[in-house]
Amino acid sequence: MIQSFKNIWSIPDLRRRVLYTFGLLAVYRIGGHIPTPGIDNAALMRLFERQAGSILGYVDLFAGGNFRRFTIFALGIMPYITASIILQLLTVVWPYLEKLSKEGEAGRKKITQWTRYGTVLLSVIQSFGIAIWLESMSGSGAERIVLSPGFGFRMMTALTLTTGTALIMWLGEQISERGIGNGISLIIYAGIVVGFPNAVLSTFQDLRTGQLGPIAVLLLLLLMTAVVAAIVLVERAQRKIPIQYARRVVGRRVYGGASTYLPLRVNTGGVIPVIFASSMLAIPQTILQLRAFQDVRWVQDLQRQIAYSAPLYNLLYFLLIIFFCFFYVSIIFNPMDQADNMKKYGGFIPGIRPGKKTAEYVDRILTRLTFGGAIYLGLISILPVFLISGLRPQVLPWIGPMIEPYLPKFVSQGLNVKFYFGGTSLLIVVGVAMDTVQQIESQLIMRHYEGFMKGTRMRGRRG
Repeated sequence: MIQSFKNIWSIPDLRRRVLYTFGLLAVYRIGGHIPTPGIDNAALMRLFERQAGSILGYVDLFAGGNFRRFTIFALGIMPYITASIILQLLTVVWPYLEKLSKEGEAGRKKITQWTRYGTVLLSVIQSFGIAIWLESMSGSGAERIVLSPGFGFRMMTALTLTTGTALIMWLGEQISERGIGNGISLIIYAGIVVGFPNAVLSTFQDLRTGQLGPIAVLLLLLLMTAVVAAIVLVERAQRKIPIQYARRVVGRRVYGGASTYLPLRVNTGGVIPVIFASSMLAIPQTILQLRAFQDVRWVQDLQRQIAYSAPLYNLLYFLLIIFFCFFYVSIIFNPMDQADNMKKYGGFIPGIRPGKKTAEYVDRILTRLTFGGAIYLGLISILPVFLISGLRPQVLPWIGPMIEPYLPKFVSQGLNVKFYFGGTSLLIVVGVAMDTVQQIESQLIMRHYEGFMKGTRMRGRRG
């Protein structure tokens, strides 16, 4: 490992790429400490504490904590991710975009340009809406968050946050082009990882004060190691379907006759289903917290049932992840198109009739893989909820108070872990680290240097 790091610094081009990446990530972290004017940050922090688990925490995760502090990067890279997902979905239903996606580099550049425009448009809408929402939270009887409400504050917030998101988008593109790794993913990665040292220090502080016992900390470390190993295993897992191409003679040349395989990933959707499920649950949570519903009793009961870590929340979260796994895979992968392309070039799966039978065979395997990947994503996403606050059976009406006394304390109340371990954050951290190591590994091997993984091959999430 030490020799591999020495090899990185001995290659001028690779050394320059790594330093360039660290430099732009440093710019991103510096910008995360420049506050947006007109906000009482202490009051905003207290608002986040009161609304833990809502859409605020979800946005703050991808903003690297900047939304909680309301810096110029408060929106983070979420508008870019949203615009990319929207265009990816439109590619399936809009023939023009589908045609552009098949035109090679020129088509991809056009789609990237539209993604940038969509990012700016979404940033303006979201920042303007956030400004109005912050003003509404500063009304009568509430703690004042906005110091000088009005149209000027809204315009200044929209301009500041939109410019910040555009700068983050530019930094990510520059890292992808001139640095190492995927720039957008690395920016999200940096925002998540920067909070880990404080989380570790907080855990050791709890150990010193007696809030966490030594056995609990040891079990937590073992669980973290096991979960990271499981994520690496599943993210690299593939089902390789063998494909044989028939030999064709055209003139004096022989084409085909080669054997290859169709790789199907276990977790084809990546972290996208988790993002969709979190968004769907965060929207009603945030709406039910509006003042207009505070005096309605049934709304308050419903709010308690779908609050973060409540049993109904966990169940809906798990089911939505499974649903969006199948939904997203059905959009990005069409077995019939794959079967037609194989048939067009003389390819076939041994023992399977080309055409419809091939599509059915691929679809059957993909369905089984997607179901396994959905269960895996659901368990990884529910894990942090369990560690932080447990299953909370006391929230359930009628049956909750009856079963709570018979459950262990760590099951009903959790381990009181102070940092968000698992879920979206851990999937992103491990996945981005695997992709970055793979790219560095490829650069080293291409220049005849020994990489990080001796005697094996490192494969990232894209296989």
